[in-house]
Order: sequence, then C-alpha cells, then structure tokens
Amino acid sequence: MLDAKQLDALAAVIEHGGFGPAAQALHLTLAAVSLRIRGLEEHLGQRLLVRGKVVRATAAGQALLAHVKQVRSMEADLLAGLQGQQAGAKRAWQTLGVAINADSVAGWFLPGVAPLLQRHRLLLDILIDDQDHTHDALKSGDVMGCVTTLAEAMRGCVAEPLGVMRYRCVAAPELAARCRTATGAVSVHKLLAQPAIIFNRKDALQDAFLAQHFELHQPEYPRHFAPAVDAFEVALALGLGWGMVPEQHLRQHPALEEVLPGATVDVTLYWQHWARESPSAQRLTAAVKAAARKHLA
Repeated sequence: MLDAKQLDALAAVIEHGGFGPAAQALHLTLAAVSLRIRGLEEHLGQRLLVRGKVVRATAAGQALLAHVKQVRSMEADLLAGLQGQQAGAKRAWQTLGVAINADSVAGWFLPGVAPLLQRHRLLLDILIDDQDHTHDALKSGDVMGCVTTLAEAMRGCVAEPLGVMRYRCVAAPELAARCRTATGAVSVHKLLAQPAIIFNRKDALQDAFLAQHFELHQPEYPRHFAPAVDAFEVALALGLGWGMVPEQHLRQHPALEEVLPGATVDVTLYWQHWARESPSAQRLTAAVKAAARKHLA
C-alpha cells in the first residue's frame, strides 16, 4: 500500500520545485518532508526525484504524481456527491489541470467549456505551450489532459481526434505588397527578406508553410518573437512581419491580407487524457470534444 502522507510530500516537492517550499506548503519541517520522500523511495526501491538546484521528478516520480492527482480528483468528486446529498449544501470548487496551445484556448476551447465550468464549479489550471509539446505536461503528471498533435496515445492515456485547425499566411497589406513581383506573383525571396512574426521558439508553422508551398526546408529569415496572442496579432497589424493565423481568428482582423491566397497549413489536433478519469474530468472531456466538433474542421 502507498502511504498518503508520503505521496502528498512527493507531490508538494514536485509542484513547488523544492523541499523548502514543499515544507512550507505542508506546514512541516524540511527534515519531515525529506524523511517521507526517503521512506517512499525505499518502499518502492527506486529514485523518485532528481535532486539539484531545481528538483525534478524521475519517470517513476512522474507516474506517482499523475496517480496522486487522479486520486485527488476522484476524492473531490466523491466529497461533492456526499455534500450534494445534504440539503442546501454547496459544491466545493475543483481544479483540473490542462495543457493547450494558445490559439485553441482563445479560439474554441474556453468558449466551449465555459458553461460546464460554471455549472459544476470547476477551475482550470491552464498551461500554455505549443501543440507539438503540450503532451510533455501530461506525461509528467502536471495535467489531466492536453490538446496536442500527438496521435499515439501515451501510456495510461487515451488520444481522441478533435479536428483540424487551418492556418493561413497573412500580413498587413503594405508588407504583403512588398512580397510580390510587378505582375502580382508572390516571390519567396522577397518574402524571406521580410521578418516573420513567430509565437515562440517552439512554433514551427512558418517553416511548415515554407516547406509545404515552396519546398524550402529550414531557410534563414528574420524573426520577431511575440509569445502572447494579442501581441502577436498587434505585430501583424502594425506591419512588423508576416505570420500564420488560424482561419477563425481572421474574421476579427479583416485588414490583414493573405500573402499566398488559398495556401493553408492544416494542424490535426487530439485530446489526450488519462484513461482513468474522475467524473469531473469525464465531463470536461465530453465538453472539449463537443466544442471541437462545433468549431474545428
């Protein structure tokens, strides 16, 4: 049997990034937290933490963290059910961690799940990352579900297809004109002479566009990095560069112009989540899938 106090200590150390902050959060001494972690490692016969300036979990530690979060979620649902049997009892708020790409959060995810969150008093702890990397947070046990491009289900998880986000290459009209020849045709050399607006260094949509439509692989071009949706869109509107924008977002920016009309990059998204879900997590999964059916191609 796993000791609940030892598991709580492990989760606190991982979540707070060290033994000291974990001890403060648990209202314990540093020695008590260290003793619980050591006892759990001895009981399981393997290391659960890599100790250093920043403490991080081993693969076994990540698996245990996911277990702790699953148990907490199930206990919260059980308590909510018991409290609901009492006349006038108000359901306690429950937090669910998710990892999502920035375009999905604002474009379809939050509008789709908002009614569920309000109805069942659910709180979201959202981790923003590129869609090619969100599954790392699920693998580490930090979240219970993620919007990802990874089609293959990870261990202990289920991968369900959501649909396609379609991106178009756009720019302010003045910059788009600088990318064309006298006949109006797009010149890739002129395009690469202009800066691109990129969300962050994990964002590969521009490279995918250039590879798919110009057969260019890892070309050199100047880049602005704007890791916030509003800053990204403002930079495009100001003519600072060209960038890839979801079709749904283009309706809000009619002044932007397609650099290469009709050329798209399609990104297929999946909802990966724990195979063993609490009732609240199951409700969130159903809402995410319904929102995707409504908004994604």
